[in-house]
Amino acid sequence: MKVSEFPDAFKKEREEKGYDSIEDQNDPAMMILGHKDVRKCAHQWQTFQSGAKPGRIVIPSEVNIRETRQIPFEVDPPEHKSYRNLLEAWFKRPLNEDYKNQLTTQIESIVDEVLNKDAIEVVGDFSLPLQSRALTLLLNIPYSEADLWISWGTHVFRSEDTALDADKANILYNYIDQEIDKAIENPSESLYSQLLNSKVNGKKLTKEEVKGVMILTFAGGRDTVINAVTNSIAYFSEHPNSLKALKENPAMINKAVEELVRYFTPLTQMGRVATKDAEVCEHAVKADSRIALNWASANRDERVFENPNEVVLDRKVNPHLSFGFGIHNCLGATHARQILRILLATLSKKVTSIDVLEAKENIEDLGNFKRKVGFDSLKVQFNK
Repeated sequence: MKVSEFPDAFKKEREEKGYDSIEDQNDPAMMILGHKDVRKCAHQWQTFQSGAKPGRIVIPSEVNIRETRQIPFEVDPPEHKSYRNLLEAWFKRPLNEDYKNQLTTQIESIVDEVLNKDAIEVVGDFSLPLQSRALTLLLNIPYSEADLWISWGTHVFRSEDTALDADKANILYNYIDQEIDKAIENPSESLYSQLLNSKVNGKKLTKEEVKGVMILTFAGGRDTVINAVTNSIAYFSEHPNSLKALKENPAMINKAVEELVRYFTPLTQMGRVATKDAEVCEHAVKADSRIALNWASANRDERVFENPNEVVLDRKVNPHLSFGFGIHNCLGATHARQILRILLATLSKKVTSIDVLEAKENIEDLGNFKRKVGFDSLKVQFNK
């Protein structure tokens, strides 16, 4: 199998019945697999809520390692809209020209670094630094802070042999607590200070609410961006003509970004908790049980996407669900898209080809399913 090939792990069950189940720490979830059904369930927030016990809608569940509610991710209407309205403008800042220029400088710098090396391990030595440095822009804090985040490694909640690592998660939680306290003592132009000075429905945000926003910002955009960057590099290593096509036609980059995130779907799925007895795919869903909105399966639905298992960089119609759907669509999508657009533009200008030297796949164990989500390591050589 090609290094850039990501098989559709859910095809048989999606076509035959549209759902399956997954066990998760004695709290199973019904996986919704079809594009139409995933969108429908995501839209029905009254029936399938996000505002359950903190950590429960995440798969694998984080209820045993997290008590803080991630905001606005784990909040439903009407409160959700108030939080979302507060945060929307800040998270749209990557569209600003100055932000874009700073991000371009960061990404061009790291690409220039790897062009002078015989080999580079993409996950830890390229994608992680790129993601961490870009995050300093999103938080509006000093660039040097990225060095600490890089030292944590590629996963916030997971160690090499443990799906959920409370000790590792507490590194992040304690760090955020300390940064909030610093921002209280010395206000700045950072997101921390922005939140501490903000009100929702006439009330100032509490430290716990600020912490909830910051945990989401750190954790939600870490593995996903790292996967998206690494997987895109894997793709271009085996499709150098596609890199050349982007150089010759930069206008195609926006479509290419959407297609790459559709095909690779950096986050497989996200859960919801039923507020009442319901039915999905002619299958009963009991109140207080979980469903999983399987973005990866929906993005390969042959009823929606022509040639769904191929990367078509100029795909004309692309209603992918990689950034979610409905009121809980990804708050950091603008930031992630801008990273990928600039990365693709930079690679197309500076790199002629990419040679894969070693690759170790990251395979998610989803019970009856094994899904390739990215790489544990990917060693390559970038060629000028």
